[in-house]
This record gives sequence, C-alpha cells and structure tokens, in this order.
Amino acid sequence: MSRSLHGGRHELGQNFLTHRPTIDTIIALVASTRGPVLELGAGDGALTRILAASGRSLTAIDLDEHRVRRLARALPGVRVEHADALRHPIAVPVVVGNIPFHLTTPILRRLLTESRWEHAVLVTQWEVARKRAGVGGQTMMTAQSAPWFEFRLHGRVPSWGFTPRPSVDGGILTITRRGSPLLPAKERRAYEGFVRGVYTGSGRTLDRIVRRVAGTDATVSRRAVARARIRPDSLPRDLTVAQWVSLWRSLRDEQDPL
Repeated sequence: MSRSLHGGRHELGQNFLTHRPTIDTIIALVASTRGPVLELGAGDGALTRILAASGRSLTAIDLDEHRVRRLARALPGVRVEHADALRHPIAVPVVVGNIPFHLTTPILRRLLTESRWEHAVLVTQWEVARKRAGVGGQTMMTAQSAPWFEFRLHGRVPSWGFTPRPSVDGGILTITRRGSPLLPAKERRAYEGFVRGVYTGSGRTLDRIVRRVAGTDATVSRRAVARARIRPDSLPRDLTVAQWVSLWRSLRDEQDPL
C-alpha cells in the first residue's frame, strides 16, 4: 500500500485492533445504544465490517486516504470518508473508535465540548481509560466533566491485541451523556474553572485551597467542605462527583443566597 499524504503508520498513530474479545465487547456496547453511528479511525475496518452488518446508519472516517478508498469499495453500504477526527462534524448519537493513542486527549476534549452525541465507545491507552473512569482517583478532566457525563471502564486490551504492537496496553472506555445533568449547563464554564483552580491551587488542606479559589472566608469554605463530607486531608483526585457537586452548590448558595 502506498504511503498516505499525511505520513506513514507512525505519523498517523495507527495500531490496528485485532483482539477478538475487545472487538466483541465494543460491538455489544454499541448494540446497547440506538441511532446512527460515527466511527473514528476506521483503519482496515475491523470494527467497521461488523458494525455495517447491524444495518444501522454508519459513517466511518480515517485520515489514510488509501485505506478509506479500499474500505469504501469493500463496504458500499457504509459512508466512508477521508477526514480528520479532530475536525469532522460529530452530529450523531453514537461515536465509536480505536483512536490513535497520541490523539487521545485532544479527541476526548473535543467530544466533551460537542453537544449532539449521547454515547461514545472508545479504545484508548490503558492509563488514560483507567484515569478517565476514576480508577485510583479522578483526573481534572473527568472531575470537570462528570456532572454532565458518566465515564466507565470495560476492560483492558493487551498490547499484543494490536497490529503493529504498541508499547502500552489499551483500555475500553465508554462516555455517556447524562440524561439529567447534576448541574445546569449555564454553570459549566464557571464550575470547570473552579475545579481547575482546586486542582492547581496551593494549600495544606482542601478547605484552604477552596477558600482561595472561591474567594470566600475560612468559615464558609470549612462549612462547604464539611457539607460535602470531604475529609480535611483529601486530595482533589479523591473527591467523587457527588462531593464536587455538593461543594460547588454550597459555595454558590453562600455567595448567592436565595
């Protein structure tokens, strides 16, 4: 096969999924959703071919124009497009893909700012999947997004389950938009800024960090932390989504009483 205009496999971050149990898990997760599907990074079509058999409306995109051409010929009933996952419109309920490991974070950031999809089923680096799902503590990105999205881990993909074999394992991550958000959309930007401030703030205890970030006094910050049932020695990564939301609501109500 000729080299893509965008580079070879390394430049495109292509590690094609061959692990059958992972493919079966992804297909089952997609089958539990409804509506048209967008596949990011179709590659040689390991997922595309099975998804196509479901009869659902399917669009598959890839940055390698040669693979796109081959896959389009093999699957005339699928809309196969030469496109960039960071730019292609995301206007369907379901997103699926074995995404390039080096683009995991920008793709996730983009998904979390788009408004028209409902379910995402993704293969990412194992550490990314584990952290986004809150295993061993939440990342800042997850904490910022959790009032509007649920993150779940569905298994580990051994590195030998890809061709060529990457240096790390993969993970199956699902992201689901909450039907009933825990906070109103109009508060999202301010809430995200608050979470960022707490994660990056300095202070010996969480209530001191919160006090500085929220610009409030010690009594208010201590009361908010206590209401959220947060231990004084907790780190930001230790907080559950319920604790973050409680903390935010307490501070909001103190600063803007009804």
